[in-house]
Amino acid sequence: MKYVDMHCDTATCIYEEKASLRKNHFHNDLEKMKKGDCLLQNFAIFTDIRKQDSVFTRNVIDYYYEQLEENKDLIRPVYKFDDISKNEAQGCMSALLTLEEGSVIDNDLSNLKSFYDLGVRMITLTWNYPNGIGYPNFSYEKDNYHALLHNINDKDGLTDFGIKYVRRMEELGMIVDVSHLSDKGFYDVLEYTSKPFVASHSNARKIAPVARNLSDDMIIRLAQRGGVTGLNYCSKFIDDENDKITMVEKMVEHIRYIAKVGGIDCIGLGSDFDGIGNELEIKDASGMQLLYHELQKYFTEEEIEKIFYKNVLRVYQEILS
Repeated sequence: MKYVDMHCDTATCIYEEKASLRKNHFHNDLEKMKKGDCLLQNFAIFTDIRKQDSVFTRNVIDYYYEQLEENKDLIRPVYKFDDISKNEAQGCMSALLTLEEGSVIDNDLSNLKSFYDLGVRMITLTWNYPNGIGYPNFSYEKDNYHALLHNINDKDGLTDFGIKYVRRMEELGMIVDVSHLSDKGFYDVLEYTSKPFVASHSNARKIAPVARNLSDDMIIRLAQRGGVTGLNYCSKFIDDENDKITMVEKMVEHIRYIAKVGGIDCIGLGSDFDGIGNELEIKDASGMQLLYHELQKYFTEEEIEKIFYKNVLRVYQEILS
């Protein structure tokens, strides 16, 4: 079954090694994606703002487009919703450009339009550091990572600039992504926006009680807005007791739970491929049908279609018109 994946870090990885998008040693390359029956892959440009800046971000975007041009027989970019069906009709997969770290606009809202013009259609507002937009659930410290994972921030949300930021995103036709954002930030997005938004790579906090996952109330509110959360394959967010390997059975437990809490229309896929350090039962994009077969034990074909691609496409159709 074809799938849409809302998040991977592959674009930054191949840029740093000057590797090929067509074939490489990462979780995602075009050959693996084609074997896995990919319809659309979101490519996030991840920027570590303590080490990199907006110049880095733009350089990665340049490399991303060079790779798409070199491989246009297999994959083509998406700027508006209709591009997805056009690419599929021509036998090509689709690539949607996103940012993981919204502060690379350098605190200047006019730069949002410049990134839109570069093809960016979704932005993860924060990574693991506070920025001019808002606050994550924890500030990343490598030596204290496990403890921080469980530190839920329900006090610090969007800044005044962050409120203007998300409103401008909606005006432009960019999808707001609340993965990594604090709980308070989530509710601020809910208050200050009107369109569906996403948590591109977040799971159920009830199953894996870490700050990066969504509470039951957040799942319900996201669903009521018409948004989607994308299942993150990272073991720490799937099974808090086993961070060595991500098992498909445990992934499905999250999907079943989110569907029970928020309804079948609010769950999608957000692998976080090439941002994951642990072993995976789905070893890379070529193995995506393992998840499909496990889901067949619990869901109808129509329900699996929603999980694999239809729910995300519904949001994209509304915002990327």
